[in-house]
Amino acid sequence: MGRGLSQDLRDRVVAAVAGGVSCRQAALRFGVSAASAIRWRQLALAHGTPAAKAQGGDHRSARIEAQAGFLLGVIEEKDDITLSELRGLLAERGTAVGIGTLWRFFDRHGITRKKRRRTPASRTVPAS
Repeated sequence: MGRGLSQDLRDRVVAAVAGGVSCRQAALRFGVSAASAIRWRQLALAHGTPAAKAQGGDHRSARIEAQAGFLLGVIEEKDDITLSELRGLLAERGTAVGIGTLWRFFDRHGITRKKRRRTPASRTVPAS
């Protein structure tokens, strides 16, 4: 994803349009696309500023976080439950999620799903 153009440039384009220049002429003068100049003017008219929205971030974890109490309760009841079984239980409750979503949920909460301890290294034969 590309970076947004500077706030200073956005303000100068909108000021030029407010000064009587058309959006397309302002776009040519400042070296931006006409669509950007038009969009920035619309933002300035609607919100008072042509500021860029925040980019990135997590937009989808709210669905699984809403089920956090249920998931943590199930883990307490049956600590050897698999991610596939958890996925099925969530589907029954109307929340369809993937295995990766469950894995990231547990990672965020510091919960590991490993079923057995790590075996010690062999003393006689080095592992390759």
